[in-house]
Amino acid sequence: MNSAILPIVEGQAEVESVPILLRRIRDQMHAFDIQIVRPFRVKRNKVVQEGQLERAINQGVNDRGNIGAILLLLDADDDCPATLAPQLIERCRKTTHLPVAVVLANIEMEGWFLGGKESLRGVCGIKQDAVAPQNPESIRGSKERLSQNMRHRRRYLEVDDQPALATQIDFELTKGRCPSFDKFLREVQNLMNYIQGN
Repeated sequence: MNSAILPIVEGQAEVESVPILLRRIRDQMHAFDIQIVRPFRVKRNKVVQEGQLERAINQGVNDRGNIGAILLLLDADDDCPATLAPQLIERCRKTTHLPVAVVLANIEMEGWFLGGKESLRGVCGIKQDAVAPQNPESIRGSKERLSQNMRHRRRYLEVDDQPALATQIDFELTKGRCPSFDKFLREVQNLMNYIQGN
């Protein structure tokens, strides 16, 4: 049985943090037989180019083996998720017969951490009185906003901090404030249900 999920991500921080999120979802679902393989990384400015996403899918599936489903997770940045996501899904479906989920964090993945900030107090220097802002996914510069919430002039360091924040973030709290995180949870659960049903 092909029981692994292949994440395709854009940054080194996501290579470390996304498997943490996926394993947490898997464990909540008691889907312990599903493997989370090391993500395949492709730069954001390349993945939208014709042929680059397709190459990432083919190479990732061939390199990792035992793949039962694919998750493409990118920052929306300045693109409209409602426009870009269907284009990416169509390209994925032309490339592989495997089920694929495409999630665009709006505007960037750090918006999720802003949305779940109360659950991150004390993690990576986040202040004990830190409170999530209104509409956290609409904030540009969410990395800088995270730094402002850290003690002793500490700065948010993506590669170091993202995995620690992914380990602690409260899913229920965050999905209520961040629609793209809610979509991420639902899409991953659908992939895992598909794998378990086959």
